[in-house]
Amino acid sequence: MTERGGRADLHIHSAASDGVAGVEEILEHVRLRTDLDVIAITDHERIDAALAARAIAVARGDRFEVIVGEEVTTRGGHLLGLFLEEPVKPFRSLRASIAAIHEQGGLAIPAHPLVPYPLCASARALRRLVEDPDPAVRPDGIEAFNPTAAGRPWHPRVVEFAAAHALAAVGSSDAHLPEHIGRGQTRFPGRSAADLRAAIIGRQTAWEGDFHAPLAQVGMLGRQVAKYARDVRDEVRGRVLRDGTGRDLGYPGGRQRPPRFDEREMGERERPG
Repeated sequence: MTERGGRADLHIHSAASDGVAGVEEILEHVRLRTDLDVIAITDHERIDAALAARAIAVARGDRFEVIVGEEVTTRGGHLLGLFLEEPVKPFRSLRASIAAIHEQGGLAIPAHPLVPYPLCASARALRRLVEDPDPAVRPDGIEAFNPTAAGRPWHPRVVEFAAAHALAAVGSSDAHLPEHIGRGQTRFPGRSAADLRAAIIGRQTAWEGDFHAPLAQVGMLGRQVAKYARDVRDEVRGRVLRDGTGRDLGYPGGRQRPPRFDEREMGERERPG
């Protein structure tokens, strides 16, 4: 019988950032309702929920593996960092952010690129990086499929760009709701996270997926707005009433206040380069 190969979803958000579901709900959905072999939790500017998800999946002996990831906000657009152990500081250049991901042994993949929107890397910026003589600042792949309706018109250009520049093409769901997990997938030889990593480096991946209908995204935004309202309520309770409860991120010990960036912790923002 022919090995079916692995399936991965490399772009999933939890309640730790702008996703709706907690870690336990995400893991349960993947376990019971998908055939994914690998997932990556990629919250904005933090990896605590991803670390917790990985630990829970290992402790339970789940059939799938969890990669620790982060969707990093750079000055040149959103960037997925995969196989991380430390969070990556935001608001730096794409070049510096990719180098920081590589420095800790991670892989860097621009998220939803080429869409004419400030949070998406442009073709010009990516072309400079893939042609840079320094391999430390080159992306390891590109998110060739993201199911958002807004990015659909630019999808063919992303696929062409990946092929023209010999970049590993990955597919991801960019899921903010558990039922969207697996809407976009990466196919790869093997089944493990190590196999996936090797496939991205070796450019042996393929994408697949289905785009969202516009009305489906409106519903998603409505649920996110409701979630934001709960976050504000919990922040007020924690800071004004000082009851310290915070929001529940859906894993043991994950009830805490939303994080706030501290300029002293981030350090000086890098000059454009």
